Amino acid sequence: MPELPEVETVMRGMRLHLDGKTIARVTVRRDGMRAPFPPDLAKRLDGARISGFARRGKYILMRLDRGETMLLHLGMSGRVRLSPPGRAPETDRHEHLSFETTDGTHFGLIDPRRFGTVDLMATADEAKHRLLARLGPEPLGNGFSPDWLHRAIGRRRTSVKAALMDQSVVAGIGNIYASEALFRAGIHPARMACGLDAAEMGRLVAAIRAVLEDAIAAGGSSLRDYVQPDGELGYFQHAWRVYGRAGQMCPDCPGGTACGGVVRIEQAGRSTFFCPLRQVLPPGAPVAAG
Repeated sequence: MPELPEVETVMRGMRLHLDGKTIARVTVRRDGMRAPFPPDLAKRLDGARISGFARRGKYILMRLDRGETMLLHLGMSGRVRLSPPGRAPETDRHEHLSFETTDGTHFGLIDPRRFGTVDLMATADEAKHRLLARLGPEPLGNGFSPDWLHRAIGRRRTSVKAALMDQSVVAGIGNIYASEALFRAGIHPARMACGLDAAEMGRLVAAIRAVLEDAIAAGGSSLRDYVQPDGELGYFQHAWRVYGRAGQMCPDCPGGTACGGVVRIEQAGRSTFFCPLRQVLPPGAPVAAG
């Protein structure tokens, strides 16, 4: 599933190509995906001017001059395709929603597995939407700090990795970037969240910010169906230090010492990757299975 850097990349692509333009034609090819499309979706989009974009966690918000916002979640396999004026988009049977602007720019939402979500809401009520209201702070914003993280997870007896993937703790982090951030912070993913001290909380917040910023700069990670809106692949997967690298040597072992290979474990049905030399369990540290 696309995580914050991938969603941020898609949102920026949409903003670059669509911001300020007026929707001229809307095509809705099915009743919905994970949930039904909003009533009169085509009618409510047709003729609207796109007035801005934002991202909240893993959700894209496209704001309209009519006082409404279209919420978009890409789900497991969703992607956005943007075609510039004069270039006819390729036919795709999985393109469930599309529109063209008055200058001929084409937007298409493609989702083979149909786990994505589209909704419309009053722009003034974005923060109250059922999918956004319980999200934690943005990890790159001022509201995310070591103090916040301590208050949010400091008493949890679940693994620190599971805690980071809880969207009410911090918005937008998923499996890939949780593993990568814990590696950078030197924290074992099976540690109980309640066992981290203040210094470790500080390292973890800094690592989360750094890995997300690096991934956004690289255009995200292309995993299976994910590509950028212009069809280009993201490149951060080439900079993964542990994720998907089971059995390979860790690139950051102290003094170049071989760690024996990155280890893969399963936590709550998801793969977790870590370096056994860099991410050591302190003696007596509480461990959680999930």
